[in-house]
Amino acid sequence: MTSTSLKVIALILMFLDHVGQFIPGTPLWLHWIGRISAPVFFFCMAWGFYYTHDRKKYLLRMYLFGVGMGLIDLISNIIIAEPYALLFNNIFVTLLLVGVIVWLIEIRKTDKQKGNKYLALFAVYQIFTTLLCILAGQVLPLNGMMSFVGAITGNLIFNEGSFIFVFMGVLIYFNRTDKKRLILAYGLFCLGFLGLEWAIDPRPTALLYNNYQWMMIAALPLMLSYNGEKGSGLKYLFYIFYPLHIVVLFFVGNLFF
Repeated sequence: MTSTSLKVIALILMFLDHVGQFIPGTPLWLHWIGRISAPVFFFCMAWGFYYTHDRKKYLLRMYLFGVGMGLIDLISNIIIAEPYALLFNNIFVTLLLVGVIVWLIEIRKTDKQKGNKYLALFAVYQIFTTLLCILAGQVLPLNGMMSFVGAITGNLIFNEGSFIFVFMGVLIYFNRTDKKRLILAYGLFCLGFLGLEWAIDPRPTALLYNNYQWMMIAALPLMLSYNGEKGSGLKYLFYIFYPLHIVVLFFVGNLFF
């Protein structure tokens, strides 16, 4: 499949997952198949980031949409005082951080001293911004405030999926070209996640009804089906569809159900 085909499939699965998130009374299986979406987006982002002619422009666009989505989340949570499901969705920031870390690691591969310096500065910056996010949440205790500050600062903790999803994105990037390595690395990651969820709640039913993020392993066949071609593009479809459908579902779920 082309990257465009993969993106469209991921968009559909993401939409179904968010229907389950924001519309009361929807079946749980919407969340099960929705676990496939994020890893596929990370995979497509990995190839897109590799092929882009201007990484700075690519990351700037992701940053601006991330800040915009953070503001949308914050305002939406203020408008609906007690929502069915709080709005914390902002995959733009997660994708931004994947790109930044990948770039820093690649710099280190060509210039170890320079790379180590940048990575150290990034680590210090992350400590500072984490404290800033927590402080903002204490000073202005609004739903979504810490995530909004996290979007502005590009924080590893206060983003959708937190540092675990960022790690997954980086892992996919550096194993995307070798299918055997991708199977091994992503398979072990999902197995580790399964073990973590099992440790949190060892009941067998919990892995189906409560802690089912491990089901993202089902994204692997889609990643392996990539044929190396871009397809028709649809460059800005994701950027427009993502915030639009989330806002619509959020308000429909809270105002009409």
